[in-house]
Amino acid sequence: MNIPVREFDAIVIGAGGAGMRAALQITQSGLTCALLSKVFPTRSHTVSAQGGITVALGNSHEDNWEWHMFDTVKGSDYIGDQDAIEYMCKTGPEAITELENMGLPFSRFENGRVYQRPFGGQSKNFGGEQAARTAAAADRTGHALLHLLYQQNVKNKTQVFSEWYALDLVKNQDGAIVGCTAIDIETGEVVYFKAKATVLATGGAGRIYASTTNAHINTGDGVGMALRAGVPLQDMEMWQ
Repeated sequence: MNIPVREFDAIVIGAGGAGMRAALQITQSGLTCALLSKVFPTRSHTVSAQGGITVALGNSHEDNWEWHMFDTVKGSDYIGDQDAIEYMCKTGPEAITELENMGLPFSRFENGRVYQRPFGGQSKNFGGEQAARTAAAADRTGHALLHLLYQQNVKNKTQVFSEWYALDLVKNQDGAIVGCTAIDIETGEVVYFKAKATVLATGGAGRIYASTTNAHINTGDGVGMALRAGVPLQDMEMWQ
């Protein structure tokens, strides 16, 4: 059986917020990128993120990224990766500025600054009073984020393969990952997507639980692909 081959500099499997942002960075760097998703990208589960994006902007009151980091480490029961948490909290404001410049329709205070609301686990001054740290686009932040990133990928010529189901990672003789196979859900065509770099952004596996608000697409496909390819997994008990 001869399987058609489509070759790119990189492929991204999964088109939620993480996958589409990764694909956008690749195409903006002048490289070719295939973005594979088993649903239309704006139907990815990021759409369910209603609350907002927690970041120490200080638009509602004085704030500090170190206070944000304290709350995040505490909220992780002190087992979170503190280097990663520090990076996220310190660079968070830059991400909001980037999204704002791209056109994300954040809600606003009367003075024009990005609106921030209080959420559980947020505090001022290392465990003090309740903080309001979550930037939001009304109650549809995830929805707005997906539409924004999809439009940016179309603008930057990312090649989007909607309703394509990734099957397995492909290894060469040296054991390196050189792409994946995928099936077109509509036609049943199987294609080998060949690439120098493969990014897995396939989301979680919340549907392993009998009672969950996870979408029916959250079935851990990427985790299975990684396991079958011998790629080590980490923190598998940390499902939302």
